[in-house]
Amino acid sequence: MKSPIAINDISVKFGDKAILDHLSYEFESGKIICLIGPSGAGKSTFIKAIVGMQKLDSGNVKILERKIPDREVLGKLGYMAQEDALFKELTGKQNLEFFGSLQGIKKKDLQGKLDKAAATVNLTKQLNQSISNYSGGMQRRLSLAIALQTDAPILLLDEPTVGIDPELRQEIWEELRNQANQGKTILITTHVMDEAERCDVVLMLRNGKFIAEGSPKEIKEKYQVASVEEAFIVAGKNLELQNKGAAK
Repeated sequence: MKSPIAINDISVKFGDKAILDHLSYEFESGKIICLIGPSGAGKSTFIKAIVGMQKLDSGNVKILERKIPDREVLGKLGYMAQEDALFKELTGKQNLEFFGSLQGIKKKDLQGKLDKAAATVNLTKQLNQSISNYSGGMQRRLSLAIALQTDAPILLLDEPTVGIDPELRQEIWEELRNQANQGKTILITTHVMDEAERCDVVLMLRNGKFIAEGSPKEIKEKYQVASVEEAFIVAGKNLELQNKGAAK
């Protein structure tokens, strides 16, 4: 089976700095892939490159075997950006309906998908409230609901649980696991290292390159540590030592 997302030697530069440096990776269906890295490592740029929102200096991205950007393929993605892009003058329900129409959800199916997504992020009671009355955490949950309602085969979620309380975060992860078990491909960026422990694959991004890849168990074994968080720290220190040695 072909990879649902194929990253082929992509590079992105901001000025003279390589944010993404000749990255290649093939995603697997039915997996939750967690992209971790320090702030400014290029995690959001990587996701934007996948959806065609970031111009590439080299390489290409294929989703479902079609080169991105491709308008038709975008309807097969559930995308949640790091920054909420909501219409504050509308209610939560109106936002879900508006984005649902853009996502290509059939009108007869929209209410059911909308209700399920709102329930998953615990916003059912607030759907008829204006977004201007939502807290930051509620807006984040609405953005996640917009991505989830697509029922798309691919979910790209940029820090989806920021500002969400631990109990609801647990429920959301249970739903993400359920979605993966249905064969969906899910890419998540996070700064919460215990979330990385829940993923099937961890990708570590530093200085524009993938410096480690594998299951949480494999990552921990590679660096001989007890947690992905410790592996993250050790990998960073090792890279710094390598860079200092190369500079001498």
